[in-house]
Amino acid sequence: MASTEATTEHASLADQRRALPDQPGVYLFRDGKGRVIYVGKAKSVRKRVASHFSKAQVPSSPGHAEMVASVEHIECVVVATEAEALLTEQSFIKQYRPRFNIRLRDDKSYPFIAISLDEDFPRVYFTRERHRSSRAYFGPYSNAKRVRATLEVLAKVFMFRSCTGPEPGRRSGSPCLDYYIKRCEAPCVGYVSKEDYRKSIDGVIDFLSGRFSAIERDLQQRMRAAAAAEEFEQATLERNRLQAVRSLLERRRVTSESVGTFDAVAVAIDGREANAQVFQVRDGVLSDRQSFYLANETERDLGEVAEEFMLQYYGGQISIPALLVTQRDLVGHEVLAEALASRRGGPVELRTAERGEKRRILELAERNARLALDQEKLRSERRRQGRVEALDGLQEALGLDVPPIRIECFDISNLGGTHTVASMVVFEGGAPKKSDYRRFKIRSLAEGESDDFASMAEVLSRRFAQWERQADISPHDPAYDPSFAALPNVVVIDGGKGQLAAGMGPLKGFRDRGVAVISLAKRIEEVFIPGRRAPLVLDHSTPELQLLQRVRDEAHRFAITHHRGRRDKAMTSSLLDELPGVGPARKRALLAHFGSPDAMVGATREELQSVPGLPAKVGRELYAFLHRAG
Repeated sequence: MASTEATTEHASLADQRRALPDQPGVYLFRDGKGRVIYVGKAKSVRKRVASHFSKAQVPSSPGHAEMVASVEHIECVVVATEAEALLTEQSFIKQYRPRFNIRLRDDKSYPFIAISLDEDFPRVYFTRERHRSSRAYFGPYSNAKRVRATLEVLAKVFMFRSCTGPEPGRRSGSPCLDYYIKRCEAPCVGYVSKEDYRKSIDGVIDFLSGRFSAIERDLQQRMRAAAAAEEFEQATLERNRLQAVRSLLERRRVTSESVGTFDAVAVAIDGREANAQVFQVRDGVLSDRQSFYLANETERDLGEVAEEFMLQYYGGQISIPALLVTQRDLVGHEVLAEALASRRGGPVELRTAERGEKRRILELAERNARLALDQEKLRSERRRQGRVEALDGLQEALGLDVPPIRIECFDISNLGGTHTVASMVVFEGGAPKKSDYRRFKIRSLAEGESDDFASMAEVLSRRFAQWERQADISPHDPAYDPSFAALPNVVVIDGGKGQLAAGMGPLKGFRDRGVAVISLAKRIEEVFIPGRRAPLVLDHSTPELQLLQRVRDEAHRFAITHHRGRRDKAMTSSLLDELPGVGPARKRALLAHFGSPDAMVGATREELQSVPGLPAKVGRELYAFLHRAG
């Protein structure tokens, strides 16, 4: 049983370290703002934490030194075994997403295949969310296109329903086109029983779990049984399914069936970047290949990166193969094998391959990992070079003394004068710096009054006033705002001559300090510059205009998002607050799912029941409440 050992906040860091236990456990580093920046596990928490700080006293990676310098508070959880420490560590990493841990880049956007096992006639669908415990999720996958192609094949073979909602069918009460083209067995009108439909879903699960031989045998038996019973149409259908499965498997077969089932996992590292490749071999068939980019901020070695990746990747898997072929850095890692075995519910072996087909596939995974890193580095260099060209071109076009490293853009958004807001977006080095984005609520206008020029003048006045205020605040003061404290090179105003004129007075202090102020009109992308009667018209193919367009479009998007949020909040403050069983989280889920209050009010009972994050019972109660209230 795990127990928590937390140090007092007032103790010095040295006192906190001395108070740590000499036992297996997990430790958490927090920064001055209380954020968890690193989670680690150890056989002895005290010795492992001490090693971090001793490393900081000798030359080490910049990322590791930065992490240690940021630590203000240490907590730990004592566990019984090292394997339990591994699993607890991953639980904390998933919860806190620490900056300095190994983590999948863009992990919120990886696709999954979900099966709604909580429904009488389950659906099989593409999703990027994984939050319902009652559903089976396969993934994550690294290629959305391949996932959709797999779903297309599965739909032809297993004929599961494509309709949305917890219950199959549509209001007309007749089968849809999918039934007539042999893509669905029409559970909506009772043409297939729950038991038979569930067998098809079991086939999907077998396929996604890699049990290909069992699927082939089952389809073959069903084909022969239908032929023996002289049900020739059904026998033909089963034959076509069998041929589709065999055709897919033959295209992917990389070795003989005797090689069996395993995953080959290889990792390549390059400084703070890493790539992991997972080659999934099932019954001799390369069922899939996954490629994941990893953030390695503290530049940890290959073995540590591979260990954390495998725990993150296999932590949410339904089926883990009994054999994982890995690089030598993980061979003999009994603790990792024990942790994965507890997830699998059976033994897991980690081993390398010295020869034969397994060795060939592992080497293929290693080459792909290194190639992926090289390609990513090349793409990053091309993007960097493109940003440099855009900044140089903009410097020349505007006649600036220095490249416009920091660009700020402002936009106004309102609808009929209501809920007027403004946005400030920041690009540094030609790329968005989202931590410096800011939103403004217009204060000088009465509700219903619309004046874009006055709104722009107010926002720019507040921006310059904030810059002056930040000059008197220490960077260590909680009131210090680095976004307002920075002096831009260029200020871009979304609009034409009128908007530019409105900004001249408020930004005089900026202009006196060499800040260029321009506006960008959307109609033909004219750039208006103070002191020039004619606008500057840049060629649409030039990187400098494309950069200005990206900055302007991002400011517009950010302002529109803020305006819609305030408008929806105002529109739903009376209605949603009265709905039974709906708190802030469910209110956000409803708005995110339907997009607007009107769409939510007009939704069917089935649509309300199928909102992610909303229990079906609450959906039914909402439907009854909304229709009872008219």
